[in-house]
Amino acid sequence: MTDDTAPVKLLSGGNPQIPKGDGDGPVQAYIAAMPGWKRQVGERIDAVVAREVPGVRKAVRWNSPFYGAPDGEGWFLSLHCMTKYVKVAFFKGAALEPPPPGPSKQANVRYLDIYEDRGWDEARFADWVRQAAALPGEKL
Repeated sequence: MTDDTAPVKLLSGGNPQIPKGDGDGPVQAYIAAMPGWKRQVGERIDAVVAREVPGVRKAVRWNSPFYGAPDGEGWFLSLHCMTKYVKVAFFKGAALEPPPPGPSKQANVRYLDIYEDRGWDEARFADWVRQAAALPGEKL
């Protein structure tokens, strides 16, 4: 028997430890457990993705929320709490125009790092989400 009222354990960098699961529920549990200002960022990311990609698929894998195209053809975005920022991964980010600014060791992946004291361009983010959802997703 599990205690649903027990606090969520935060891993290194303050990333919530959420069990693997499919659907909105595990993603909302992750967002609710994001520490401090990061929770508002998670809520905004989730709202933008849901608005821009009707029927978006959601899941938690490896203690990170994943978002996928409604057709079930892979994942296009995930996020992860780091110590000082929220890291958003666009799995086919190199194909986006313009690509998100954060480079990766993986050729196709690009990152957007969102810091507390720096704004982020929500309109640009929404455009990236629309573009990313239209591309073939990653099979993870």
